[in-house]
Amino acid sequence: MTATMLTEQDPRLAGRVAFTHPNFVSYTLARFFIVLALEMQSVAVGWQVYEITRRPIDLGYVGLAQFLPGFALFLFAGHAADLFDRRKLLMWCYAGYALSSALLLAVTRRAPVSVHLIYAVLVLVGSVRAFSFPVSRAILPHLVPEEHFANAVAWNASTFQVATIAGPALGGIVYAAFRGPEAVYVISVAVAILSVAMTLRIHPLRLVPSELAADPDARAANVAPERNAKEPISMRTVLAGFHFIWQKKLILGSISLDMFAVLLGGAVALLPVYAKTILHTGPWGLGLLRSAPGVGAALMAIVVAHWPIRRRAGVTMLAAVAGFGVFTIVFGLSRSLIVSLMALLLLGASDMVSVIIRATLVQVATRDEMRGRVNAVDMLFIGVSNELGEFESGLTAQWFGTVPAVVLGGVGTLAVIATWAWLFPELRHADQLTATELAQGNG
Repeated sequence: MTATMLTEQDPRLAGRVAFTHPNFVSYTLARFFIVLALEMQSVAVGWQVYEITRRPIDLGYVGLAQFLPGFALFLFAGHAADLFDRRKLLMWCYAGYALSSALLLAVTRRAPVSVHLIYAVLVLVGSVRAFSFPVSRAILPHLVPEEHFANAVAWNASTFQVATIAGPALGGIVYAAFRGPEAVYVISVAVAILSVAMTLRIHPLRLVPSELAADPDARAANVAPERNAKEPISMRTVLAGFHFIWQKKLILGSISLDMFAVLLGGAVALLPVYAKTILHTGPWGLGLLRSAPGVGAALMAIVVAHWPIRRRAGVTMLAAVAGFGVFTIVFGLSRSLIVSLMALLLLGASDMVSVIIRATLVQVATRDEMRGRVNAVDMLFIGVSNELGEFESGLTAQWFGTVPAVVLGGVGTLAVIATWAWLFPELRHADQLTATELAQGNG
């Protein structure tokens, strides 16, 4: 019996229909475990670096060390995701994360006050991420039928956020309990290896032609992975992702809005400073602060999975990003741990709406043979907003102070929204997240 038949017999399954597909379950568990490992590791690295140097700018370098490799490699990584077996490539990426955690453990034991060696390992993390992001996004449409893809996107985002909740909280607790980062890195290695094992269980679906898509038996029969046609590597094929996004003004507007808003409004890099000197808490408090955006994002993702965004997607995204800016300002001004946690929770919920809309736009509008390259460009935008945003936050905090840096960033986010609403009328007028809507959003 197919998943579609099951949902017709039991409508209660409709909100979680993606989990009726074993491939999606294995993929989701593997991604959950790897994000859990990386989030635990990020808390340990942030606290460890700040304990060594006591300078906000060094927290900015943590983000920069992870961003620069992605910037250098993202075009080649996207092409690799379109040329090679995506499951095998994803396995090697997860193994690379395990290696990075093991190296951080070795650095902590052999050179406990060397931030330069920590940055060197973070360069490896950034290099692995350059490949893992586009391939993990590109393989997702092969795990569920097309009619269940939107539900898979929402649940994929939700489980990702659950990991971003559990990871920092667990990392902070383990760091405090064992009085150092070593135990955190040991657990991260073990969890990353578990992700590799779960990826072995994935057997991607072959994407069937559109004339067969409505036939559940035809779809069920196509269980073997289909290798993508191998285009010769050239400047034209490498840059195809940029060309595609430039032509799709609706996608360009959505991903660039998210990039600049988070670049200016991101306060995550400064959480160790807030925890230690403003909110006067310890590693456990830092873990809670790092987890709070994930709590809000996970709750919002579950809401969207059951009640999808069907109309006025563009206005909804603009409003959500505005909420991100407002709650960033509230967090920046707060001197209470409770108020700060609530602001971060609402900030994460607002950001998740933008994430789901952007992810759906990119995946639905992109041909499968180009998904790796297009997602690599999307990864560059996200890397600019996250890792480079961390560097920007550390730099402005060094110049102006921690609180002014966060508040000015939130104000900058609101200015970006007003500018993008004017520059991209396609985004302002976007209604439904469908292929027809995307076609109308072309420039």
